[in-house]
Amino acid sequence: MYRLICKDGNAKRGEVTTVHGTIQTPVFMNVGTAAAIKGAVSTMDLKEIGTQVELSNTYHLHVRPGDKVVKQLGGLHKFMNWDRPILTDSGGFQVFSLAGLRKIKEEGVTFQSHVDGRRIFMGPEESMQIQSNLASTIAMAFDECPPHPATRQYMEDSVARTTRWLHRCKAEMDRLNSLEDTINKQQMLFGINQGGTFHDIRIEHAKTITELNLDGYALGGLAVGESHDAMYEVLEKTVPYLPVDKPTYLMGVGTPANILEAVERGVDFFDCVYPARNGRHGNAYTNHGKMTLLNAKYELDDRPLDEGCQCPTCKHYSRAYIRHLLKAKEMLGLRLLVTHNLYFYNKMMEEIREAIEEQRFAEYKKAKLAGFEEGDK
Repeated sequence: MYRLICKDGNAKRGEVTTVHGTIQTPVFMNVGTAAAIKGAVSTMDLKEIGTQVELSNTYHLHVRPGDKVVKQLGGLHKFMNWDRPILTDSGGFQVFSLAGLRKIKEEGVTFQSHVDGRRIFMGPEESMQIQSNLASTIAMAFDECPPHPATRQYMEDSVARTTRWLHRCKAEMDRLNSLEDTINKQQMLFGINQGGTFHDIRIEHAKTITELNLDGYALGGLAVGESHDAMYEVLEKTVPYLPVDKPTYLMGVGTPANILEAVERGVDFFDCVYPARNGRHGNAYTNHGKMTLLNAKYELDDRPLDEGCQCPTCKHYSRAYIRHLLKAKEMLGLRLLVTHNLYFYNKMMEEIREAIEEQRFAEYKKAKLAGFEEGDK
């Protein structure tokens, strides 16, 4: 259940009530692909740094340890010791990224496991069954993530198939939620808008899927190689055709600047591997842009990563120490950076929510972007 609290221009401030708690939006979901945040960050850490939603991956958990194993252990929340909302993506993106290993049919997709090479079939029903076994809070519909660039004809055919698959997802989700042994009978379903950078296909698809009255709507197939400006243009054209009284989710995006631009265009759910991945590569997100801690200038720098930051890393450790850990290849260095980066994203979302409530989002966005461009002093 989504409640729109207020708007500032097109920027939305809302809340989503779920069986696992209320999500304040706009929100950034911290990505824990295989039921863990890469970088040795625990679910207790996630609570400390203000995480509202954890995102896990249907395909990866189906392959290992197996969704039926997770169900036997009480579902994903119990398995990973996390009592707040979890969103599971459908596995569609991973299946389609295995381009050389898969074959698409109307029923679904046959592909090879990246772990042991065994053949796996996944279609709308299978994706819903896996996500039901995982018992996540929000399940994503199984869609085709078309390649970029794609011809108009390919895109039209692909989007039509995604629509047919969405109807099957909804029917299967309704069936699963009515079964006695289903762990989370209130599992929510988000549909996915596709169409690449063809605005008319996107708009038509948005209108079509809105008729299904789902719990939320995502924009997929973006941040796959098109320019940032092309992505923003798709949002400007498409978001107005998605229901304002439902969450709008931009999948796999992105940088802090991407998020600010998308919020301004009416998006309120985000996820991205950037904060954790960049942390594992020795980079920190700060209010003065991205820092590369391996740079020699930090060798004697006893300041925190981002002065004024209240994350556990900045409260206790210096740039010089973190740089030393990275040079010594100590895992703690990566853990401290990932923790800081996730806190930075979660804190920025909190600031965004406050700015929208106070009708000063445009001013906040301008100041935040200017800070990123200053560079580290």
